[in-house]
Amino acid sequence: MKIRNFVISLLVFAGCSLPSKAQELRCNVEVNTQQIEGTNKSVFESLQEAINTYMNETKFTNATFSPNEKIECRLFFTVAEYNDDRIKGDLQVQLSRPVYNSSYTTTLFNFRDSKIEFNYRDGDPLVFNENTEENNLTAILDYYAYLLLGIDFDSFSPNGGQPYFDKAASIVQQMQSSGETGWRTFEDTKNRAAVLGSYTDANTSGIRRLLYDYHRKGLDEMVTSSDKGRAVITESLNELKTVYSNAPMSVALSIFRDSKLDELVNVYSKAPQTERESVYTLLQPIYPTESNRLDKIKNPENK
Repeated sequence: MKIRNFVISLLVFAGCSLPSKAQELRCNVEVNTQQIEGTNKSVFESLQEAINTYMNETKFTNATFSPNEKIECRLFFTVAEYNDDRIKGDLQVQLSRPVYNSSYTTTLFNFRDSKIEFNYRDGDPLVFNENTEENNLTAILDYYAYLLLGIDFDSFSPNGGQPYFDKAASIVQQMQSSGETGWRTFEDTKNRAAVLGSYTDANTSGIRRLLYDYHRKGLDEMVTSSDKGRAVITESLNELKTVYSNAPMSVALSIFRDSKLDELVNVYSKAPQTERESVYTLLQPIYPTESNRLDKIKNPENK
């Protein structure tokens, strides 16, 4: 895996024109309809194909990506209801990133959006419009595309994903008055507005510093120096403590839990006992119900 070309990224962020190459995402899309047995499934086959094409062929940015640098993500839709072209359900969104000089991939984002509702008729085209949202489905897809781009770029350079967080914020703002669920600020602590805010609000934006330190200065360095890389990861976890102190109900904390706790068990499997205990002491008040996984960090021999 090649590290993102920061010179090109800086030019893009500065607004310079660059030749277009491959689209940014390699997105695995699945639409699950097991909850609505007996319904004609052709519309959902069409929907899956349309979303797959949209996510994998739309050019969301001016950044330059070669095929082997595409960002790996997954959208898993579970359909719970389907009536009069209205689809309701939830969406599991996952984002992964390769670790430098290794075959290991790490999860950057893992979140279940339970507020998925949109209208779709068999064969409806999904049209990308950079300036306005055509419908709620494209708004949801665009929002997650930009959010994932922001998170990925942040993991390679400090606040490198800001242009994409700004794009996601513009979509949230546009959709505030749409009447569609999942967008309104303060409506829900785990809706799309809240997820974006967990990365951009001052009280919780330290999670973005964690993204860079944990991944670029931590995991990427562990291949050549496991102790040095792990020490940076240990230090980066203090950002979680700050987020918890400022906003104990922030969805940023549950996103980190679902993305990283299992990985941390492996990261600290060969760490000195004092280091494992310090990480346990930091994480336990934040995740009091995760005693099984946290105990494995403290005592890896009990895995």
